[in-house]
Amino acid sequence: MSNDSPIIYLHEINRTYHQGGNTLTILKQAELAVWAGQLVALVAPSGAGKSTLLHIAGMLEHQDSGEVYINETPTSGLSDAERTRIRRMDIGFIYQAHRLLPEFTAVENVMLPQMVRGLGKLEARTRAAELLAYLGLKDRLTHRPSELSGGEQQRVAIARAVANAPRVLLADEPTGNLDPHTADHVFNALTQLVKATGLAAIIATHNLELAARMDRRVTIRDGVVMEYEDLDRVA
Repeated sequence: MSNDSPIIYLHEINRTYHQGGNTLTILKQAELAVWAGQLVALVAPSGAGKSTLLHIAGMLEHQDSGEVYINETPTSGLSDAERTRIRRMDIGFIYQAHRLLPEFTAVENVMLPQMVRGLGKLEARTRAAELLAYLGLKDRLTHRPSELSGGEQQRVAIARAVANAPRVLLADEPTGNLDPHTADHVFNALTQLVKATGLAAIIATHNLELAARMDRRVTIRDGVVMEYEDLDRVA
């Protein structure tokens, strides 16, 4: 793969839904490319198609037409097993709700995706502990989610998302449930991690202040993905 190629590239993506007798066009010839180490803010009104775009980018949903390239590899013709393998190896997901398993400790939550991938327990624990320490949670490894603050829970979720060293990070309102101070702290940790590891990150957010601090900002208007500079126009 050449250095100037995007890690993820959505090319001419079309997606419609049918409700009763109506056809809703959510994405229309949508284009989005993200390079290594880049944070792209996806800011658009509710219902504009942000989640649909993320689901298609993460191969959780099929587009009607168009192509999603991961590391220059087209994915639309892949089998379900191949799509699952790419999701497991190359894509990390972060959601508004942390979705941690409550019966497991912080370090165990980060170990699990690595062990599913086939890593041994000791190696998975070592990497999990290193990631959590990097995110400022060195003293919280053995705490269960209920014993962690909201910001700590979300940082564990970030560590879990990148535990298998993916190339792409997709986040849907990752700070949406947090107060401004905690959201800022979590965003700083996320930014530091993206830059250090060379991830290509697409982050859907309503937080215009955080969006302004990312490398690029895009929105969805009438199904089309476009870049913009004036965030106030889509607040």
